[in-house]
Amino acid sequence: MKKILIVTTIPATLRAFLLPFARHFRDQGWRVDGMACGISACGDCVQEFDHVWDIQWSRNPLDPRNLLGTPQIIQNIVKQEKYDIVHLHTPVAAFVTRYALRNLKKHLHTKVIYTAHGFHFHPGGKPLKNALFLGLEKLAGNWHDYLIVINRDDEQAAKFHKIKSPEKICYMPGIGLDTNYYSQDAIAETQVEQLRQELKLAPETSLFLSVGELIPRKRPQDVLKAYAGLARPDTHLAFAGDGPLINQMQQLAMQLGIQDQVSFLGVRHDITTLISISVATILASEQEGLPRCVMESISLQTPVIGTAIRGTRDLLADGCGLLVPVGDIEELTKAMAWILDHPEAARIMGQKGRNRIIDYDLRHIIKLHEALYEEGDREERR
Repeated sequence: MKKILIVTTIPATLRAFLLPFARHFRDQGWRVDGMACGISACGDCVQEFDHVWDIQWSRNPLDPRNLLGTPQIIQNIVKQEKYDIVHLHTPVAAFVTRYALRNLKKHLHTKVIYTAHGFHFHPGGKPLKNALFLGLEKLAGNWHDYLIVINRDDEQAAKFHKIKSPEKICYMPGIGLDTNYYSQDAIAETQVEQLRQELKLAPETSLFLSVGELIPRKRPQDVLKAYAGLARPDTHLAFAGDGPLINQMQQLAMQLGIQDQVSFLGVRHDITTLISISVATILASEQEGLPRCVMESISLQTPVIGTAIRGTRDLLADGCGLLVPVGDIEELTKAMAWILDHPEAARIMGQKGRNRIIDYDLRHIIKLHEALYEEGDREERR
């Protein structure tokens, strides 16, 4: 029986993205274990994995406590369980685990795979921070067998900076999206009507939606300012998500005089319906890996306005969405106006997006993982 350990910094990542992988490989007869900080308190994780391992580490990648004691615990677990594959996600978990196994994996014949969900160094980053994180990635690149990247910019960066040899760098279009779930056919008309009533949207009101944490990296204040410049009374703007900027955002809406046209919805569990009733979703981030909210929107054929950054560019290229420069409030406003003034072109844009998302479908991504795991087996037998 093959054994795989899937490692993330926090269980929310496992729950949001990786449980379908655990389910699939368990169905294939594999033993699939999970490791994260606080994972034993995650009911879904306990149910979906054969065994869960609680591990203590900080989400701060520069916290020295991550390298004090924790690597030895990881070593002991992997020695004891003799995993065939250790698959790493998220920067802290990936670095600490690679460090822990750097001298052990060859002895145990364990293949170590790292999926980079977006390198911390990127063209828009500060030079010193970029240099630090690039240096860490190059160092840790010696400690794993395969590097998976999920956008083309990171693929080029990994090859240019020689983080791994080209044959060990695997591009995969994301971590998988269930396109059957994110489909207009899966949304009942009653759900749509109930939601519009909840939001008190008149039939003629066009909804713009921004999905994601209210944190500086996502620049939600840009969306507010751009919407204020739109000055269309028959529209509404909603933010689905929570975060440290919530109070600042509410105050800004009042300062801009648009508080009656803006809703802060907090964390929602009806994202598919929210997206489906929107004329467009907006993501103003300065940094992403491969934004899931954009994937969800184009899968639901809802047009997207996004910033021209890595990941988002991959998804919205070739007319599948509207791209604007980071921080350009005026261009964001123009993009919103274009959506309202060109409904038929916007509808066609949404259809193009749905066609593109097929490559990002969960079933396709799982097959790519199967092929990579098999390649690791063949390499081991050589």
